[in-house]
Amino acid sequence: MESFLKKFGDYYGYPDGPNHINQIRHSQFKRLEDQGFVYLDHAGSTLYSELQMADIFKDLTSNVFGNPHSQSDISSATSDLIADARHQVLEYFNASPEDYSCIFTSGATAALKLVGETFPWTQDSNFLYTMENHNSVLGIREYALAQGASACAVDIEETANQPDHLTNSGPSIKVKHRAVQMRNTSKLQKEESKGDAYNLFAFPSECNFSGVRFDLDLVNLIKENAETTLEGSPFSKSKRWMVLIDAAKGCATLPPDLSEYPADFVAVSFYKLFGYPTGLGALLVRNDSAKLLKKTYFSGGTVAASIADIDFVKRRERVEESFEDGSASFLSIAAIRHGFKLLKSLTPSAIWMHTTSLSIYVKKKLQALRHGNGTGVCILYGSENLKLSSHKSGPTVTFNLKRPDGSWFGYLEVEKLASLSGIQLRTGCFCNPGACAKYLDLSHSDLLSNVEAGHVCWDENDVINGKPTGAVRVSFGYMSTFEEAKKFVDFIISSFVSPPKKIGNGNVVSGRFSQLPSEELESKESFPSHYLKSITIYPIKSCAGFYVMRWPLCRTGLLHDREWMVQGLTGDILTQKKVPDMSLIRTFIDLEEGLLSVESSRCKDKLHIKIKLENLNEETRINSWFTNAIGRQCKLLRYSSSTSNHCLNRNKSPGFCRDLESNINFANEAQFLLISEESVSDLNRRLEAKDEDYKRAHEKLNPYRFRPNLVVSGGEPYAEDKWRTIKIGDNHFTSLGGCNRCQMINISNEAGLVKKSNEPLTTLASYRRVKGKILFGTLLRYEIDEKTQCWIGVGDEVNPDIE
Repeated sequence: MESFLKKFGDYYGYPDGPNHINQIRHSQFKRLEDQGFVYLDHAGSTLYSELQMADIFKDLTSNVFGNPHSQSDISSATSDLIADARHQVLEYFNASPEDYSCIFTSGATAALKLVGETFPWTQDSNFLYTMENHNSVLGIREYALAQGASACAVDIEETANQPDHLTNSGPSIKVKHRAVQMRNTSKLQKEESKGDAYNLFAFPSECNFSGVRFDLDLVNLIKENAETTLEGSPFSKSKRWMVLIDAAKGCATLPPDLSEYPADFVAVSFYKLFGYPTGLGALLVRNDSAKLLKKTYFSGGTVAASIADIDFVKRRERVEESFEDGSASFLSIAAIRHGFKLLKSLTPSAIWMHTTSLSIYVKKKLQALRHGNGTGVCILYGSENLKLSSHKSGPTVTFNLKRPDGSWFGYLEVEKLASLSGIQLRTGCFCNPGACAKYLDLSHSDLLSNVEAGHVCWDENDVINGKPTGAVRVSFGYMSTFEEAKKFVDFIISSFVSPPKKIGNGNVVSGRFSQLPSEELESKESFPSHYLKSITIYPIKSCAGFYVMRWPLCRTGLLHDREWMVQGLTGDILTQKKVPDMSLIRTFIDLEEGLLSVESSRCKDKLHIKIKLENLNEETRINSWFTNAIGRQCKLLRYSSSTSNHCLNRNKSPGFCRDLESNINFANEAQFLLISEESVSDLNRRLEAKDEDYKRAHEKLNPYRFRPNLVVSGGEPYAEDKWRTIKIGDNHFTSLGGCNRCQMINISNEAGLVKKSNEPLTTLASYRRVKGKILFGTLLRYEIDEKTQCWIGVGDEVNPDIE
């Protein structure tokens, strides 16, 4: 901290503000400390303060608000409040009410959509947008192309200023165009566009992917000197340019000054400014530009008069009234004044200095990281200028991490481990495909092949063909602290930086996994030969299983294992990750009676389901029972040829759950999960050695915490890592490798109560990570013998074939 304050003490913590950052945190964000969260996704949504919410609640409980589309005293007072809120928004952007109007929308996306659907497109129009733009801006392209206009992504380049350029000092801005897109092929034959068409240029004040801030001089250059700025492009002769700024990300720290940079349209999001309310944004529009917009739909509030049975409508003339369909979200609008009060007390410039000091600190720390072999750890995106005096970058740090051999850590691995450490960050492309492709150097061929390989937004394909498909992003807000920044840097160092190999008195660290020193393990002579200790069947995915001494095998593994699953109303598969109480649902199968029995403390009666269910009317009774047991609407599905059309694919889309020739029911990855009793004992020793508090608060883990089908005893810890094939009794199995563990193993069921913690996954992550996966347990495939009915039994000898 002392070193940090020497560099940033004049900027960090609001030294000239009414309250220091420590006071702000202790009085307004106690929930972060109470819950142990480090929140670093302010680019996604910043946090509301407790004082802000107390003021909002007091406002709502002390006043009466009514629909502003009325003439009552209460409604008139609400209308006055909305008018005052509009004034506050305009004031924040230094926009005169004579020049601008504030249209409230359901969010920044709705504001951008409003521009796209009402802009006066013609076949001679052009839509230019920077590569670094949110999908909500790219979507405007559809309106333009549908009306026969051209669309084109551009890159912004700053060059040394030339004497004949508009500005007299500083860098000169040039726009470099990419491929021109159009659906009106007849336009190709025209030599140049007509001069009376309107054109739109869109850019963000700050890139939500990299944090790079765009020079707002673009506004004046495009509007006043487009021919020079667009020189060398097909658009240099086009006139009548209008400019759209997506300020959703950038306005929290440096809102565009519209008196100096008179953009025609500015999109705003309030939850990114001060956390609450969500579902409310605004479009700031120049009054002269608003007259050019072509709105088709009318609604209550936007018309002065209409006649139902003839084609007659008289629209309202004020800009806000003509574009705000229906009743305004007046309670949310009432809340924003408390957010602006908070920002004004700190000032945007002080917020920018505070947050940017933290992002520069983190960038410099990450940039300096080296593995033990001297190779760099971190690749930063959009962070060429690390000076606080430069306004080139916002409080965002976007990066990917490399292993000592130069391969990439997947961003999902970073997110997973960060979550275990209580750090909330963001990964992926952040709905900004252009910036993502540009910074990650992904060609069109790369992007298309990734899609063909099944990659879509929010999936788990973080590295394809040796290239990352997204990045890691941390971003700071006005309440962020140095302690949070340092904890994040420490997390990166401890989790991803490889130290030098120890040679000499110590052992050389090699192999896939490290082990405890040999003196902490039992002697090799104490390890008996392997045998099968227990068998567990889980008839319903994510519910409790039951133990058996012997059980038949079939082509899908253990007979009836994970043959059923619970599905939510929206078609999603319900598991303990979403519904931890599913662990309290107990199951049992009586093979002789052909019955699946299910019970829960939430249900008075035990549920009995005939395995050969023929009466479809029973489904209503069964689904009602599970709805009560889980506490949400759901239904039970079974994997079989007669019901598979009601199931989900692995990507959770409707259709067949699996090919009917598949040898898996509803298991995640394989027919069997095998756990070694000795490996669990080793994990318990690590947990006890790591944390005395954990030892006192928790009982020792037993193998069933990991939901195995088979528990083996004997041998050394993690010997199963090297097994290729296994013979259990007379049955043969093939190892499919380690089981990638998730946070589900952090859910425990103690005395009928469901508890969550960060263990044991955090400890496993410290020594069982391989290529982004945290491995514990071994997945098996049964090599079925079609000629005989095979059984497996407790006590069977286990004979592995070691690689």
